[in-house]
Amino acid sequence: MKKLTFNLGCLLLVFGFGLIPYNSKAQDVKLSKQEKKDLEQAALQANFYAIDTLLERKTFVLEADWLQDRYGSRIPVSSNVNFIRVDTKKAVLQTAANNNSGYNGLGGTTAEGEIQNLKITKNFKKLTYTVGFSVMTKVGIYDIAMYIASDGNAQATISGTTAGKLTWVGRFMNLYDSRGFKGMESY
Repeated sequence: MKKLTFNLGCLLLVFGFGLIPYNSKAQDVKLSKQEKKDLEQAALQANFYAIDTLLERKTFVLEADWLQDRYGSRIPVSSNVNFIRVDTKKAVLQTAANNNSGYNGLGGTTAEGEIQNLKITKNFKKLTYTVGFSVMTKVGIYDIAMYIASDGNAQATISGTTAGKLTWVGRFMNLYDSRGFKGMESY
């Protein structure tokens, strides 16, 4: 009788432990709207400080998904060849159309030069950054005004010595996570 009770007890114990994962999944609680909003806000706050680190180190890239002219017309572009790359003291501005014609061998232009007058403005309330700097290249001097949101979306408007402006619209990321490749420098 004792052996039967012991075996029955062991069987119930093993069966009970087998149900623990099933019961733990059944007890998952859905988050309320406020809890979801708080989690989203915490993620944006964390991204805001991660972006701050990249800006202070000056190791970042804006990979463009769209190029926009001064009239607001947008065209989709390949982000691996349309970017603004900043690496400590140097910057690369590149546009390309994924063909072999053009000054840089990619169907566009590539300008590389020294960064001048870098200014970073933080907006703690909206969790955004505004970054401005100039780049002195062999083909001219360019002024860049960049707006970065804490969700990683960014845009940069570039103006040079001519009246035209070009805006890159895309994603802000770490320089070392970028998949972009640079064409030949335009002269």
